[in-house]
Amino acid sequence: MNSRLLSAAGAALCVALACPALAETRYILETKPAVDPAPLAARYSLRLGRSWRDQQHAAWSVSTAAPLTVTTIAAIRGAAGVLEFERDAEYPGAEAHSASRAQAAPEALTEQLALSSTVPFFGSHVRESYVRQPATRIVSLLDALQRFGAGSVATVAIIDTGVDPKHLALSRVLVPGYDFTRELPGQASEWADLDPATVAALDQSTVILEGKQTPVRLNQSTVVILDQSTVVILDGGKIPLAFGHGTMVAGLVHLIAPQARIMPLKAFRGDGSASLSHIARAVFYAADHGATIISMSFSMSSPSAELKRALAYAASKGVICVASAGNEGADRVVYPSAFNKVLGVGSTNYADRRSAFSNFGGSVRTSAPGEAVITTYPGNHYAGVWGTSFSTAQVAGAVALMQQARPKATFDQVKDAFDHGQRISQDMGDARLSLVNSILHSLLN
Repeated sequence: MNSRLLSAAGAALCVALACPALAETRYILETKPAVDPAPLAARYSLRLGRSWRDQQHAAWSVSTAAPLTVTTIAAIRGAAGVLEFERDAEYPGAEAHSASRAQAAPEALTEQLALSSTVPFFGSHVRESYVRQPATRIVSLLDALQRFGAGSVATVAIIDTGVDPKHLALSRVLVPGYDFTRELPGQASEWADLDPATVAALDQSTVILEGKQTPVRLNQSTVVILDQSTVVILDGGKIPLAFGHGTMVAGLVHLIAPQARIMPLKAFRGDGSASLSHIARAVFYAADHGATIISMSFSMSSPSAELKRALAYAASKGVICVASAGNEGADRVVYPSAFNKVLGVGSTNYADRRSAFSNFGGSVRTSAPGEAVITTYPGNHYAGVWGTSFSTAQVAGAVALMQQARPKATFDQVKDAFDHGQRISQDMGDARLSLVNSILHSLLN
């Protein structure tokens, strides 16, 4: 039997046995705007998928039945009108990265757990420890909100795992986003990554707190504060590694800038992985749909031409981009935080020292508290979190406050303002986030 017949027979057998889809290799084809990719695709057996573009280039997600050879990749890159051809690689979120050293320490939450009542906060009732926690004191949050407003002119796009659209702390400030993992506009909900039984377990609680909540480690860097009945139901490890990450990031953006709008862009799955094409498309989407800030709590060890183009496009429209410096505890250059016009953010502890897990050096332009920080978690729960993702979220919120006080501030002006925060050393940028100092400097310069 020849190879074509064998292939057909194998495909027929897979249909009969309901085999999983054959693995494909994905790439991103980037061309000049007027180039028709069809002849190139036909020549090299590329299957064209989603496309996106700006005035300077066009891009397509493409797939092949098997990885292309180095020679073929070089030939495609050298074809007329092609700007770049790169692997559509998978990347982890900062705390989902296998090399992440961010470790939760439940005992550090003792002070916060004592504040178990609720308090009013800009149109909703939230856990008291969310508002009155050490991190908010360190960055002078309440003073800044009183002096400069609450960020109502800003829209923060969060490229992450989505959000809990029903969380009572967040629902009032959410605007429509997009789920790139399912190609669905709207809420970009994290709940779609869970099985129905786990959804029911997490979604049964209310925001009324009665002092019976228990901190439970659900992954390496997150301690979720759950009621006892939910703890019992979830005592089986049914939560994906990064589930809730987007809601936790959104909660800290909202904490710092309570009236800023939040646009959830779900490029990451519940296991913490995302494809490069989804991330790049999310950046273009944010820039084209009214975002003034983009928050990116992920990092990669090597640069991507397409992501660099996407971020340059966002910067050309005045969007301020903020990214995590990563959690490997190393002097390491990572992307997108090392790209031009991106604010890379490291993590500090409550003693204003670099967190042991935080990367430092060339990718870090500022820092913020990233240990034992209280934030929102799906199901009207709250969580204590550790990682540069959560420092990044606070800086994104800080940019929103700065835009409230000075709407036309450029990237360089924002960066300069953050450089006048609380001075620290340790290769963590010029200063740690201090809202009052930075916003006052922005207004006076």
